Amino acid sequence: MTSHIAGYPRMGPKIELKFALESFWDGKSSAEDLKKVAADLRSSIWKQMGDAGIKYIPSNTFSYYDQVLDTTAMLGAVPSRYNCSGGEIAFDRFPWQEEMPLSLLWR
Repeated sequence: MTSHIAGYPRMGPKIELKFALESFWDGKSSAEDLKKVAADLRSSIWKQMGDAGIKYIPSNTFSYYDQVLDTTAMLGAVPSRYNCSGGEIAFDRFPWQEEMPLSLLWR
């Protein structure tokens, strides 16, 4: 029997990604530290799914912070008033950060 799941929690069993991201935003760790935590989490999640017998492991489910915002940018669907050309959003700064109220960014 083959198996598949649509996604998997990306924050880690002890919400490591959240803490790593907040540490980076606070200037307490480097971008490389954050990237390492993210890579280690992705690797361990894929291994855990494989060990559980999941044959079809989902892809493009990772986001540093906001999957909906990442997908919106990837598809080029960000409203033109935010001057975003699409593509990947850097985890350290959103391209329209100054123009968009924080209440919309951090829901």
